[in-house]
Parts: sequence; structure tokens; C-alpha cells
Amino acid sequence: MKLAYVFVEHPIHHLDHTFTYCADGYTLTRGMRVQVPFGSKTIVGFVEKVEDISDEEVRRFPYTLKPIISQIDQFPLLNEELYELGNWMAQRYIAPKISCFQCMLPSKLKPSSTHGSIRMEAWVRICKQNDTKLTAKQQSAYEDLQKEKEMLRSVFYEKWKIPGKKLIALGLVEVFEKEKKAILENIEKNKEEEFILQEDQKKVIAQVEQEKHHRVFLLHGVTGSGKTEVFLRLASKEIEKGKQVLLLVPEISLTPQMVKRVKQRFGAHVAIYHSGLNAQEKYEQYQLVKEHKVQIVVGTRSAVFMPFDRLGLIVMDEEHDTSYKQDSTPRYHCRDIAIYRGKYHDAKVLLASATPSLESYARAHKGVYALLQMPHRINGNFPSVRIVEMRKSVAKGESYLLSDALLDAIYDRLQKKEQVILLLNRRGYTPILRCISCGYVQMCPHCDVAMSYHKEEKVLKCHTCGYSMNVPTHCPNCHEASWRYLGLGTQKLEEFVQIKFPDARILRMDADTTTRKHAHENLLKSFDEGHADILLGTQMIAKGLDIEKVTLVGIVNGDALLNRSDYRSAEMTYDLLEQASGRSGRGEYKGEVIIQAYDPNHYAIQCAAHHDYLSFFQQEMQYRHLTGYPPYRYLVSMVFSSKNNQDIQQSAEAAMRILSKKENCKILGPAQLHKIRDEERCRILLKGKDEQLLIHYVKDVYDKHLQTKQKARLDIDLSPYMLD
Repeated sequence: MKLAYVFVEHPIHHLDHTFTYCADGYTLTRGMRVQVPFGSKTIVGFVEKVEDISDEEVRRFPYTLKPIISQIDQFPLLNEELYELGNWMAQRYIAPKISCFQCMLPSKLKPSSTHGSIRMEAWVRICKQNDTKLTAKQQSAYEDLQKEKEMLRSVFYEKWKIPGKKLIALGLVEVFEKEKKAILENIEKNKEEEFILQEDQKKVIAQVEQEKHHRVFLLHGVTGSGKTEVFLRLASKEIEKGKQVLLLVPEISLTPQMVKRVKQRFGAHVAIYHSGLNAQEKYEQYQLVKEHKVQIVVGTRSAVFMPFDRLGLIVMDEEHDTSYKQDSTPRYHCRDIAIYRGKYHDAKVLLASATPSLESYARAHKGVYALLQMPHRINGNFPSVRIVEMRKSVAKGESYLLSDALLDAIYDRLQKKEQVILLLNRRGYTPILRCISCGYVQMCPHCDVAMSYHKEEKVLKCHTCGYSMNVPTHCPNCHEASWRYLGLGTQKLEEFVQIKFPDARILRMDADTTTRKHAHENLLKSFDEGHADILLGTQMIAKGLDIEKVTLVGIVNGDALLNRSDYRSAEMTYDLLEQASGRSGRGEYKGEVIIQAYDPNHYAIQCAAHHDYLSFFQQEMQYRHLTGYPPYRYLVSMVFSSKNNQDIQQSAEAAMRILSKKENCKILGPAQLHKIRDEERCRILLKGKDEQLLIHYVKDVYDKHLQTKQKARLDIDLSPYMLD
């Protein structure tokens, strides 16, 4: 009998092992999907291995072997490299193997019963030699199809609808189905010679080119230093060698501009992969790479799993960005995967940022990464930065939204027909509903967070779980009708700016205005083409934008992130301010930045105002050293969740009994966290110098958690980015 060992589709810890099925009559190899019986249901599984056993061995099985129901794939979905990567991820991130395989594939190929079917298209081809008399038009249609060999039926009908249908009726032409493929548009290339390289750019390109084998580089290039041109030149050299190139960006909002530059340089043969695509589009882009129809991919985090087989270069732009960290199982960091794949393919990995993460810069400082520097702007001018202390401004009777200094600067730019970007550093600063009689704040009934007011829809929404409700007419606590909306959101800011500047054309870019497909691209294109004077938005407009006529960036509530209880709050503040400042004065016009803050003397704000990354790095590293946080210590988080608080306490106590016997690590917790989606949560943190030792300790807790069938869910996160 032939046996197949199959991982089933459910990414649940206690199902993280193979199930055995009879595979007689099937030709299966590792990495194929199959339909299998599981309990009373039919589900999808992923074949781990296949082996033949004797009848004697079959009789020894303690249960009856069920047969596979059907084979879904004729070829393995994952090559050997990706399969081994999945195994490595499962061990490193302590996650079910099937969840690692699922995160690598577009949804239509995931080992899952709910995956969508692949869209097919109707094509036509000649199936029989003509032996009948045809009309002139029928003969022309027949010869046209004979020359093309096969055509999309829709295209064939556009040219030859009536004669075409007759040829099908006569049995000379047949209709058949093929997978829908992405259409590669014809785009005219720009020549590299048109771009004159600066000395910094030439030096960095030469340093990377000198390295003939796998090496990780950290490119610290200030905003406007021409990093993108360096990426394109290096990519061009790899493509000339017949290699593939991956360009990673952290967010969809950055993708359109990068895609435009890449397509202008390399023409149509570029695949695009990000979460803004629908399932069919993702599948089509994935197939372009697998079938070697493109050599370069531009994408967000999940593009790191594309089915490359001859990678020459991986570029990770804005490498510091937290969007590169996956916040659900498996909680991988894109940088880890990029380096793993670079090592496998003997490819160069280029991490790039104007504000490198402390971990990356510390590794470059130690020589683990090769440090490359581009300290000069191409136009030679950094924008001037002014800090407005909002306490003093508000005390003088100025608006708490926009200070007089920022209002005057906006007016000046509008008079000069220049453009303005207003960034609202919004986290923890959204409009909330508070009763002014008793102080009651309307909270989400499912999470321990305040509801946010959305004026356009006139509803309250929870930004954590998505729950929404109508605004109550009376306070449920004191029954008074005395609600007041406190805080500032992008809608309120837009309203205020429009009142102050009634003739200004304003575009708002936030989570509400970018839900529709291509919304990011359309908004940025409109602003770039001068159809608006002011672009107002959240963090998504803080990086990557290169618009020549933007000469003023105003940052509202610049120190909001410093109010977080997270150890990365200063780093995130510096990153945001420095990146946002970099959007100003990128062309021939002189740029200005105005930062509004209540704590203007904090070193993160002062260093950002002076574009001084090195001073920030040194001061922040002192803080991290004193407190024992990364990069001086490794962190591992274990979060226990359940609707029953007693289940959480039992699981946390069991974990602490194991951890209390461990050495060379510091244990923090258990600490109660705020409720999310009706689930109570608590967290245990481990700190230590040896990452592998911490992983080993957590694995012990994880194994015992499964063995004792604890009711609370355990979520493990190596190097957690957020501790709020």
C-alpha cells in the first residue's frame, strides 16, 4: 500500500502533525494538495511525504486507513527551497507548519477548503481541416485563426463574430478553457544614461558590485539622496546576468510610485504583489514569476515568498518599517526571510532606509552587515525645520489644531502655487465621545478601547475589532444628553483647513479614503499632477512620496507616539518625523517643515529637527542598554487569551512553573492586557542575551501547553514590535 503523510489545512497547534492516508492510485510528491476525509468533513491537506509499506505493516496500524478523496495538483506548489523555508519558519517562530505554508501562497493556492477557484477564460482554435465551401468572411476568419493558432474567444468575436460563430457550428473551430493570465502591458523604457549619478550613488553601486557572493548590506541614505536610482542600477546589472530581482516596500501607498519607476526602467516585464490586489490578480502575478515571464517583482511583505529560482538581488526599502513584521501566526519578520532566501540563492540583500532600525544599524556597526552611506541630498538642500511648542501657542489663544505659524506657512505656499503635506500623527488622538456631565467615555463593548467617531457616517467605530454602533442620544451612565467629541481626526482637520482656506483644493488620505481598489494610486497621482494644493493624511503619507512642488510639510501632534508605553516609542517618533520631513523640498524649490509638539525638547524630536540620525542612535542605544531592551537583549512574548479569565490564569501559572526553573533569562509578568474581541489577555515576557536559549525555553512552555490541553490560546512572538 502507498501511504501519504498529510498536514491538514487547520493551522491549530494540536493538529500540527501529519495524518496518514491511503494513496493507492495517485502519483503524489511533497508539496501537492489533496482532498482528504477529516472527521465528518472533506478538507484540503498538504502532502509531506509518500512511502510504500507492506500488507503486514498495514495490518499493524491501530486504526483503519482512509483513502485520499482526490488529488488537486499535478505538480508541487512549493519548490524544495520554499518547503525547507516553511520548516525553518515553523521551528524558529514556533508556529504550525501548515500556517507557514499557507502564508507563502496566494489565496487561490492555499491548502484550504475556502480557497477560490482559478478563473478560466474561453479560447478558440482550429480543430478540423476545412473541407467545405466557406464564404469570403468565413474563409478570412478561418485563415486568421490558423495564423494565430489560438485566440481569446472575446477577441475572435470582436473581429469575426458572425462568421466565427458559424465556424464553431460547422465544427471547424472549437472552444476550450485556459487559465486567465496577467496581461503584460507594453511600456516604453527610459534609458539609464538620462540619469546622471552622484558620487555617493556611484560609490555605493561600486561597493555592492565588488561583492560576488551573498552579503547583507545596510544602506543608510538620507531622504532625497537617490536611493531608488541605486536600486534600479543594481537591479539592471543582475537582470543582465539572467538573475531575478525582488524590490520590497513596506506599504501599498509606496507601491504605485516604485512600480512607475521600475516599469519606466524595465518596461512591462514586472510583477506587482501586494494586499490591494484581489485573489485572482495575486494568483496571476504569482504565475508570472513561476513561469519566468518576469525577472523583477515589486511588492509588500508577502512578496518575499514569490517562487524565485535564480534570485540575484533582494532590496528591502524602508527596512525600519513595522509593516514588515507579520502580526498574526506565523509572526515572521520579512527581513529574516529575505536574508534566509538571499543566503540560499547566494544573492545580495540590500536593506535601505533614511532611518535604519536600531537592530540593523547596530549589526552594521559591528560588521555583521556591510554599512553603506549616502549622507547628501541630490539637490544639496535639506528642508529647514521649525518646532512649534503647542503649550505656548494654545496659551496665546491660537488653535490647538494648527498654530498660527503653520497657518501662515500654508497661506504663503498657496499664494505661491506650491503644494503642502499635512501629516496628522494620529495614534491615540482620534475623536472620542465623552459625556461632559459625568466624564463617561463610550467604550467598545468587546475591547478595552474607546470608540472613535466617524462624522461622515455618523457612527462610532472600534479600530481594534471593527465593531460599529450608532451614537447614543443620552449618556448610559448619567442619562444626560451632554456628549462632546474630544480629540482630533483627519476628517476634523480637513474640515478646519477647508474653513481657513476655502479656495484650497484638499485631498485626504487615510484608512477611510483608501478602502477602494487603486485608491492610493489615484489619490497620489491626482496630487502629483497638481489637481490639489494640500494632501492631508496619516502615517501613510509620511514616506516614499517624491513630489517636486511640495515645499511645506506640517506635522500635527508630532510627539503623540511618545505617549505610548512601548519601548520603541522614541524610535518610532524619530522615524516618522524624519521620514515626513523628507517629503519637503525634493525639487528645485526650498523646503520647510513645521513640527507641532507639546514636548519639543525630547531628543527624538530635536534629532529629527536637525536630521541627526547618529546622535539619536547613540542616545537611544544608551536607553536600551539601561533598560535591557533590543538590540542589547532579545525579547520573546507569550500572550494567553480566552473569554474565561480562569483559563488564562491556569495557563499562565503553568507557564511560570516551567520558566521559574530556567536560568540566564529575565521573566516579566504575567501582566494583564486590555481586552480584545471579548477575550481577556495576559502576557509573559522573556528577556535574555541568547536568542536560541529563549526559543528553547518558550518551546518547553508551548509543548507542555499542548500536552496538558490548556483551554487558553497561546500566541508566541519572537522580537515583538508592540508591547502596548
